[in-house]
Amino acid sequence: MIATLRYDAALYFPYDGPYAGRGQRKKDGTTLDYRHIPEEYLQEYFLEKAIKTPSYQMPLGHKKFAAMLNIVVRVKTNVTTQALSHVVLFSSDLSLAYALLIAYARLRFQLECHFRDAKQYWGLEDCMTVQQTPVYNSANRAMFMVHLSHTVMRAMRGEWPEVRVTDLQAWFRGRKYVVETLKLLPEMPDPIFIARAIDQMAQLGRVNHAVNPV
Repeated sequence: MIATLRYDAALYFPYDGPYAGRGQRKKDGTTLDYRHIPEEYLQEYFLEKAIKTPSYQMPLGHKKFAAMLNIVVRVKTNVTTQALSHVVLFSSDLSLAYALLIAYARLRFQLECHFRDAKQYWGLEDCMTVQQTPVYNSANRAMFMVHLSHTVMRAMRGEWPEVRVTDLQAWFRGRKYVVETLKLLPEMPDPIFIARAIDQMAQLGRVNHAVNPV
């Protein structure tokens, strides 16, 4: 399991004090102070554009988890204003190195974004069947459209840096309307008019407009 915890998650170090001699051994040690993490757990440190970012890794406990957790805390501090923020990642695998845990967390975030796009834009949410083959086909089609749309947008960002999926859909829908409308005319206009009409209609419905029309 790899996920994030709340920024104020109550984490504690394992108790290493003496046994009281009766009852269950105490498990809860000192609570983690995110502003004063011991330097012995520092794994990485870098400074970029007045933002210093140390990364810490340590085994910690949490009241809602029976076993210890592999915790990575990335702290960002603005050296000018001293404003501080941090992200808390965790894994159930105590042997996982901090760099891999961070890399896997980033990939997990990307997967979540891809599934969000597949549900919101490419019909995955409309798949109401429960049979294996239709579900398999619908999921693969939706994820294929996610990758295809990102490939197309990547090529368009040179002239349209803020392009999003909704803009891409509006652009292709406008082109489709123009092409289908022109087919109804008794005689096709000249190519220059067709190009201008397609370009103008394709801009309708966009949220973000291109710096130079595509």
